[in-house]
Amino acid sequence: MNPTAEHRTEAERLLALHEGRLAPAMAVISAHFAVIQARSQLLLTLATLTLTITGFSGPAMARSGSAARVLMVGGLVLVLSGVLLLLATLRTAWLTRLLSDDAVDSLARMIAYRDGKTLAYRWQLVLLASGMSCYVGAVVAYLLAM
Repeated sequence: MNPTAEHRTEAERLLALHEGRLAPAMAVISAHFAVIQARSQLLLTLATLTLTITGFSGPAMARSGSAARVLMVGGLVLVLSGVLLLLATLRTAWLTRLLSDDAVDSLARMIAYRDGKTLAYRWQLVLLASGMSCYVGAVVAYLLAM
């Protein structure tokens, strides 16, 4: 959560946009976290649906052949990895705990924290999308084996 020069530049621009007032600039960063939270919730919902459907149809699909089995196992591993990463990043540092006496430094730390959460979200998305793609491949293999 160490801010870079890029984070400081963004912080300076955000403060300038809000005429040097920290509270409205913090509100912008807070809104960014709300977007990340909503998108993470969507990923968790999709992962839950994938795992639930696998529980119902998985055994039949696995019996259909080795391709379906391998794809299903790969999909499950990737989806579960995405869920574990998501759960690991649910930890929250309140923005008010990142405040210091310097407004630019405070915002730069918040922006760095946001960027870390955004990077974790991207990895979660990659893992979940890859896992779901494997799962779709397992369904295709199952249907072709029928």
